[in-house]
Amino acid sequence: MKRHPLPNTSQGLRDIRPLKVVAVHPLDQDGEELLAQLRRIGCRVCRFWPAPAILPENTDIVFMAIRPETMSKPLPWLEGPGALPVIPVVSYENPIFIEIVIQLNAYCAVPSPVRSFGVLTAIAVSLHQHKSRVALERYAQRVTEKFADQRKIQRAKSILMETRNLTEPEAHELLRSRAMGQRQPLETVADTILKAHESLHF
Repeated sequence: MKRHPLPNTSQGLRDIRPLKVVAVHPLDQDGEELLAQLRRIGCRVCRFWPAPAILPENTDIVFMAIRPETMSKPLPWLEGPGALPVIPVVSYENPIFIEIVIQLNAYCAVPSPVRSFGVLTAIAVSLHQHKSRVALERYAQRVTEKFADQRKIQRAKSILMETRNLTEPEAHELLRSRAMGQRQPLETVADTILKAHESLHF
């Protein structure tokens, strides 16, 4: 069985301590315990209730009490490619609350009542999984852009083949020589050819 190297735990803790954490939670017993645990870890904490429309600048992670009033209004910072990791604080295990946790794309949750253990683990797991997801999304974006560039180059070659009666290798060589002469990427030259062709046939 292959063994994976253990992560540098002390480095992981050093990464967590300077985090800026937003706690969307009432100032009840659970809220006070959550704030105490976050401050004990060393995080900088801001508390809001109800949930704010805009998060403070440079927020790293959000703890949010799952209550009907929490999800009653749209929160822009929960959506989009730049959405931060959210750790739900869950009081009940019923279908509605479970569905909310799933919709939040949460990697883990903290049960209520909040205890002196579990908060640090939730942060570490959420940050690790969030970084992995962001890296995967960036990779997928690069692959998508690469395929788009390849399609653009292929279309430009087809135009050159049709308008200049060239073979595909000749069209590719013409594109390549233009790119080298203009000191531009191949896809940039291809894009210029496509736009010129479209303007002539508008």
